[in-house]
Amino acid sequence: MDICIIGTGYVGLVTGASLAYLGNTVHCVDIDAEKIEKLKVGESPIYEPGIDELIESGLKAGRLSFTTDLDEAMLSSEIVFIAVGTPQLADGSPDLSQVKAAAQGIGRAILVSRDYRRLRIIINKSTVPVGSGNWVEMLAREQIRSLIASSALATEEKGDENSRQVLASEEKSLPFVEEISAGVSVVSNPEFLREGTAIRDTFYPDRIVIGANDERALKVLERLYRPLLDQNFDPPESINPRPSSLESVPLVTTDLTSAEMIKYAANAFLAMKISFANEIANISEQTGADIMRVMEGIGLDSRIGNSFLSAGVGWGGSCFGKDISALIQIAREYSYRPELLEAVSAVNQRQRYLPVQKLQGALKIIKGRTIGLLGLAFKPNTDDVRDAPSFNIASELLKMGARVKVFDPIAMDSFRSQHPDLDLIYAQGVEYLAADCDALVVVTEWDEFRKLDLKALFALMPGSVLVDGRNIFDPKAAHEAGFNYIGVGR
Repeated sequence: MDICIIGTGYVGLVTGASLAYLGNTVHCVDIDAEKIEKLKVGESPIYEPGIDELIESGLKAGRLSFTTDLDEAMLSSEIVFIAVGTPQLADGSPDLSQVKAAAQGIGRAILVSRDYRRLRIIINKSTVPVGSGNWVEMLAREQIRSLIASSALATEEKGDENSRQVLASEEKSLPFVEEISAGVSVVSNPEFLREGTAIRDTFYPDRIVIGANDERALKVLERLYRPLLDQNFDPPESINPRPSSLESVPLVTTDLTSAEMIKYAANAFLAMKISFANEIANISEQTGADIMRVMEGIGLDSRIGNSFLSAGVGWGGSCFGKDISALIQIAREYSYRPELLEAVSAVNQRQRYLPVQKLQGALKIIKGRTIGLLGLAFKPNTDDVRDAPSFNIASELLKMGARVKVFDPIAMDSFRSQHPDLDLIYAQGVEYLAADCDALVVVTEWDEFRKLDLKALFALMPGSVLVDGRNIFDPKAAHEAGFNYIGVGR
């Protein structure tokens, strides 16, 4: 199939490179010319295991291309993905300005192509509020009508019926306009990618959700995703072999509104599980229970499951917080107060400052102390620092007069560029980080941190406090190494 993807951020790039690998012709569009030029030579703007190989494969096969020209990219495309950003506004609602621009651009591109009678399927891949599918379809159709009307007016004013810049006279009639509009169909196809495992999540998904009110669009999407549904493709090397238990992938087909709600509900539930684990961890710490054993015990219940039950300094990233805030805003629009969702966010926000409280308990005085943060990314295997707990922890420590050193295997450049005003010391490695620290705080559970030699680490430090914000170390081993070990809920 011939596909256009608007947006080369995390979702758009992974989706585009993956669909090209499966044999489709994919044109990725972005307004950032510098990013596009780098992508043309195979330079990925994101860190994600396996993405570089997919991009290189697509470029070499001639099935993946990058451009800033949406009109050109859509000339032969029957499917158009909208995968642009929807950042959070001050009131918690998503900023849909990029989605609006994409929808209007699609309407214009359909007219430019002059291939009016071909069905164009617009897929909302961006996380958007319930009802956005109808809104995007309206925007695209309104743009078509507006451009036709303005072209007709220009022709009348100039008296130039032969102008190439306007539509032919027989193409200005209302039936023709409605025929073009009827060829636009919007589908909701939410993504469930996890940063750090996005390639695996794309090719081995738990399910594929398609929300469509148009049977024609549904059939096209089923055909597009058939290789994933049947799992009859040769996997990319980075995720080979295929899980032995995966023989097929469930397809959930529903209406537009339900598909949009599925995305928000899924993220809200996962965030709730983490906040629940943190709430129980705080109670366990007071009562003497071990949160690791508690979560293991409840996670073995098939009704609960053991994923997303790790206690720590809270969740972050570009999805959970933004999506919960958006869902809260949606509920309030309908005069409903979602108290559970509000509590999920409140618990998470409180949890981010727990390491600071633990440092105060161990050191008594924070002012003048040197504190080292192990990790900046909101999770391992990514350089994404959006809404990362590391920012809250570092900011609070600086406010209290501490000297703060940081190290992350991948995310230091990203953190520095997003928070240039934070007066931090960026260490070149763990040994440089620990050299003059009174205390260390584990913020991100990178595997290389799990493998640290605790005795050697302790020998580098003048202090002895280790706040394990992700519970990655064995408390007994840490104590034997000399540390004053402090976990979460342990």
